[in-house]
Amino acid sequence: MDFFVFVDLIGTIAFAISGVLTATKKRMDVFGIIIIAFVTSIGGGTLRDLLVGFPVAWIRNTYYVYFIIGCTILAILFRRKLRHVRTSLFLFDTIGIGLYTVVGIEKGLSADLSPVICVALGTVTATFGGVIRDILCNEIPVVFRKEIYATACILGGVSYFVLLFLTPIPEGIIFVIAGSIVITFRLLAVHYKWILPTIYSKEELENLN
Repeated sequence: MDFFVFVDLIGTIAFAISGVLTATKKRMDVFGIIIIAFVTSIGGGTLRDLLVGFPVAWIRNTYYVYFIIGCTILAILFRRKLRHVRTSLFLFDTIGIGLYTVVGIEKGLSADLSPVICVALGTVTATFGGVIRDILCNEIPVVFRKEIYATACILGGVSYFVLLFLTPIPEGIIFVIAGSIVITFRLLAVHYKWILPTIYSKEELENLN
């Protein structure tokens, strides 16, 4: 199996589980859970492929659909084993954005796009499925809050090209490093409560709440 197909499948599994956890937290029925799992898994990749002009991956390769359905069923059956739902949701979501960032960059490179556009594609791939998930679940998307999310994807993407241009490290290893940087930075940001600067005063934020 191609390395990037493998990474893409692992990211698909992580996001499918993330979607199931979000949907079950909202007490959706089975159909709703499946829909949320699907859009979380394929939303970013679908937009990426449409923007670049590639055939949409999950339509061309139906094993993505089978993987998502299988992961959704397993996640539903074993949801009670995931005792700390918030922790589990955060972990699978973080793994998903790290893996999908490097997949998006690879797609951009295969289309001979510039580094800036490749980083943008990686960020779109990693975040757009979560945006659709949160909107359908009636929540403000994480990427639009002050929490570190898309910033981690951008940092990983920039790190990839810095390592590519300035070091002799093989490209495959650089992709692993870049994905690990996304995951690590996101974990550290949440642990240490790093946030992006806000334009709102304390009074404005308190009135919003």
